[in-house]
Amino acid sequence: MTEHTTPYDDTSSGDTPSEPTLEALTAAGFDLDALSEEQYEVLRALAPEELALLVDIRGRLDAAAPEVQAHADVAGGALF
Repeated sequence: MTEHTTPYDDTSSGDTPSEPTLEALTAAGFDLDALSEEQYEVLRALAPEELALLVDIRGRLDAAAPEVQAHADVAGGALF
């Protein structure tokens, strides 16, 4: 496993990045609320290829989850 100390940063446009990695992970269904600042830094440092891999794995796991589990996650188990 490699350690990243510098976040991937595409500032070629001259703009300050708006944390696109964290936004992409949230959009993919990752719950980031319980993470420590150190864990956020690890996620911010992901290369685009690493981010794509995480999002792909999450999508495949979600697709393989039973229908009832998906409802339980959304409604806290109240529906089933």
